[in-house]
Amino acid sequence: MAPFQGTAQVGTAGTPLPTPSPLIPFAGASAVAGEGTWNPAGRTVGGLPAVEETTLVPPGGTQPAGIAWMDTRLLSAQLYSGSKSPGGGPYQYTAPIEPAQAASLVAAFNGGFYMSQAGGGYFTQGHAVVPLVGGAASLVIYANGSVDVGAWGTDVTMTPNVVGVRQNLVPLVANGQPTAQAASPDWQAWGATCGATSCAASVPGIQHQWRSGVGVTADGALVYVTGPALAPIQLAQLLVRAGAVRGMQLDINPDWTVLVTYDPPTPGGLAAPANGTKLVAATVQGPWTFFEPWWARDFITMSARPVPAG
Repeated sequence: MAPFQGTAQVGTAGTPLPTPSPLIPFAGASAVAGEGTWNPAGRTVGGLPAVEETTLVPPGGTQPAGIAWMDTRLLSAQLYSGSKSPGGGPYQYTAPIEPAQAASLVAAFNGGFYMSQAGGGYFTQGHAVVPLVGGAASLVIYANGSVDVGAWGTDVTMTPNVVGVRQNLVPLVANGQPTAQAASPDWQAWGATCGATSCAASVPGIQHQWRSGVGVTADGALVYVTGPALAPIQLAQLLVRAGAVRGMQLDINPDWTVLVTYDPPTPGGLAAPANGTKLVAATVQGPWTFFEPWWARDFITMSARPVPAG
């Protein structure tokens, strides 16, 4: 089937998804006040919160990870591309986020590995910048701004209304459970990590490092997780606890994982670094990242869908 050649046509906001239930902390994990309780974040859409955030300490962990739940009926997704990841260009959507897009921006989060390490492909603007790979974990964006996550060729495939595909490794979550690969002792298969105190190539990497991931719930919400000291299986367990039925790892290591929500002081105001808030305060990147012309990596934005009149 020929790939879609047009630009994304974002639909209007629909009936909001049900608000997520509080998450149950993992037994045996270090207790943190307020974990599992959702709090609204970012600008509202039609007066309703479109993003909810919480924290959970993963099984066997001591530090909380941040979890964001995003209402895909109120928000539309857009893939932004960079000169280093995926490389090439020029691209219609690339950093910095322009005022036209900042007027509806609610949240943005990091993409995946450099393509030489991603084990998959990248599709945008009607063509594959890097060939797509069957079975690869894929974040797929459609012309109406909807988004899905799954294994390429089975859960998700090329259709005329696909406008963006970001592949990264293999699925981390399938059928509502961590995959066998996620539980494998071969944690190095999930990417090269920094050491405990340095990212120098001469320093051995560690299993429990900053990681990020994204998944979809049974009713179509998008969930994102990032946190320090995470093994691949812990990232998968957090996604599952947040309701993901399919999920994938995104970027890893201290310099690259981040989700930010934006809440301008006036309705319809422009998202900007000054009104952005990190999901996890300790992430190196922050509200400014996606507004910097030098940011050369891919990322995903979630923007308010237009609210129907009346």
